[in-house]
Amino acid sequence: MVPMQIGVEISLYPLAERFAPEIHDFIARLTAVADLKVVSSSLSTQVFGDYERVFETLHRELRATFASRGEQGGKAAFVLKVLGPY
Repeated sequence: MVPMQIGVEISLYPLAERFAPEIHDFIARLTAVADLKVVSSSLSTQVFGDYERVFETLHRELRATFASRGEQGGKAAFVLKVLGPY
């Protein structure tokens, strides 16, 4: 399979009073993945990299966010836009 580069724009909306720490934690976890490029703004975060690696990372981190919110008795919403190939 030929490697494919993509970009994903993500907005996270934790349904909680103190939402900023959860957003910052999510971005930090994405940024920790060495082979992805992560660019954040006040409205969204963009993740760029290999298709498989991007979705592998999103699978893991979206699940971790939902699990964390569930443990706190809350919910979260994600909005994703996927662009590719580059």
